[in-house]
Amino acid sequence: MDSDGTQDTRGTHANPVPRPAGPPEVPPRPMAAPGVPPRPDGSAFLTWLRAPRPETPPGVWRFGHRPRPQEQPELIPARQLVSGAVIAFLVGWLIWSLLWNGYLGGWWLLPLYAMIPDSWAQPHSIASVVVVYAYYVLIALVIMIGVGRLGRWGEIWRRYGPPAWRQAAPRAERPPAPEQDPAEWPQLRAAGAADAAERLAAEARAGLMRDVDHARIVRAWQGVRTGRHSLAAFTGAVLKDGAAACLHPSGERDLPARLARHDLLTGQVRLGTTADDPRNPYAYRGAGLGLGPELLGTSLLAVGPAGSGKTGTVVRPLAESLCLHALAGRAAVVVVGAAGAGLGPVDAYDVVVRIGNPESVYDLDLYGGTSDPDEAAAVLAEALVGDLADPHPGSDSRRSTTVLAQLLGPFRAVHGRFPSVPELRQLLDGSPGPLEELRTALQGSGQESLLRELDARERQLGHPGDVAAVLADRVALLDRPAFAGFFDTSGQSKPFSLKALDHPVRVRIDLPERGHADASRMLARLVLAQFTASVAVREDRSLFACLVLDDATGVVTPESVRGIQRLRSGNAGVVLTLRTLDDVPRPLRGPLLGSTGCRMALSGLTPWDGQDFAEVWGKEWTEARDVTDRQIIAETPAGKAVHMLRRVITGKAPTARAVTVRQVERERWSASELAHGVPPGHAVLSLTTVKGEHAPPLLVDLRG
Repeated sequence: MDSDGTQDTRGTHANPVPRPAGPPEVPPRPMAAPGVPPRPDGSAFLTWLRAPRPETPPGVWRFGHRPRPQEQPELIPARQLVSGAVIAFLVGWLIWSLLWNGYLGGWWLLPLYAMIPDSWAQPHSIASVVVVYAYYVLIALVIMIGVGRLGRWGEIWRRYGPPAWRQAAPRAERPPAPEQDPAEWPQLRAAGAADAAERLAAEARAGLMRDVDHARIVRAWQGVRTGRHSLAAFTGAVLKDGAAACLHPSGERDLPARLARHDLLTGQVRLGTTADDPRNPYAYRGAGLGLGPELLGTSLLAVGPAGSGKTGTVVRPLAESLCLHALAGRAAVVVVGAAGAGLGPVDAYDVVVRIGNPESVYDLDLYGGTSDPDEAAAVLAEALVGDLADPHPGSDSRRSTTVLAQLLGPFRAVHGRFPSVPELRQLLDGSPGPLEELRTALQGSGQESLLRELDARERQLGHPGDVAAVLADRVALLDRPAFAGFFDTSGQSKPFSLKALDHPVRVRIDLPERGHADASRMLARLVLAQFTASVAVREDRSLFACLVLDDATGVVTPESVRGIQRLRSGNAGVVLTLRTLDDVPRPLRGPLLGSTGCRMALSGLTPWDGQDFAEVWGKEWTEARDVTDRQIIAETPAGKAVHMLRRVITGKAPTARAVTVRQVERERWSASELAHGVPPGHAVLSLTTVKGEHAPPLLVDLRG
């Protein structure tokens, strides 16, 4: 065995081949295993990081955005522009010919004769020839400038000449200065962490850093600036792990796959392109549509029939973006939908709760992880009978909350836990055995206040107006064989609680739509109630929390609308989708549209749904122009010739136009336009940021 690790087999041959003197030639050791592609450099990442992201109105995709001119230019039709330029050239040529041939007299030469001396007028004088031809050129330039202005030659030059070519050609961006280059981490250098900045810059140039790594490290640095983390711990983690520092608890640095375009530097996900339509504001036309936490913090409601693209073009990209934000330590996301709805692969989530599936690793905590009976009763009552509450001001589910609290408090005091679904059903049914056991256990512990709660519950049993029977019927929907292994309270399963939203967690909850539609709607209400209750008591509100409900049918209740209104102050939001607003009680449609800052109407909307959107979007003052065209009839041959020439230039018959301008108030989008004027694959979307900035309803192509 040689020193380089290769085996010497020269002595194994009977007749060895003689070799020349000198050391043997050994091939160089390969840098990577066979079949492994070469490691990419960081040029793509650096290009993404240094791309311009100007300040834009709400909803504009900022990555590489180029603002349009402040005012829309008035474009002349190409046929009219070119024909006018040609005719102006012919007119100028005619004038020059008439002057040159003397048909207009010699008056145009008088300035020349007045300025030159008599000695230059001799025949064959070089000075006179030069001056005369210079004067001819001057007169020709004057004629050319005059007819050029009349024929708009400058507009042709700007539209079809080199200026248009230079504008269309991509301009190479100069690399920024080191103190302004985000790839050099100037904020770390300014704080004294130059070693960490050098390590991160080197890994970015070597292609070892990606957008999630950059966003995660920026988030950790924000924690250092706010005092949550120490500078020494941050610097040590970066010097040890480089771009892999401050990892998400899952250890993942990216999603298994991406379907949408994301820009984690601004936090946006691109959903489509704003249509180049006269109904859209000029600054938005042709720009990309990007949504981020600053918009989702006001909540989003998307309404459209089945097949309009709610899940594929709205819910899936938003869920994907929020999962990326969670990997970067910026957000906590809970995605709720039917099993098989296409909400992303299982590997893209940390916790996947498959209710009704025996293979599910995680369970759902029916009581939201709280130990307070009153809080658990309020959340559970909203889930069970929230849709039965009268959706009018002043009406709620307080009676149901009281009934549940009368049972949950004594049960927890005796057993140290809340009742399971079968036990809760027996207590609500008023079975004498479980109630008597509770009474006996409470009498032995001396808890008189809980005994009074139990006595009040027993007195109300069977009385008219007692809601315990309704609650028992709703609990019976969960007391089914398909859910036998779920909602366990004995501690033998892994229940997920929305109290975990203090951490950047990615959660997906699959509801059993098939055969259990009522139970699925009840569980969706439960998750929404737990979400609104949990985000209100979070300690760290710098983490954005978002709940995505793929189908909110039967979920909107008076209490849930009030909860959605409070989410903005807690740095949280919800994304709700509906097939139609008819799935929401009529008294709650206006409050629901008013509590969500972002509203989307997809194609295929019904006129009565469009009427609700038209009312919430309101009206605006517009300029109405009434134009009356009256054809001009020429009576003389000269007039007919002029009209014929005008028809050749403009392509239209000569008319006399009367324009009446007046200010009128009209709906931004009428119900008829929303029902019949939105093309397939499009949507009308209005936006509101958490700071109060508004974007009017925009026609958006979700396929772009």
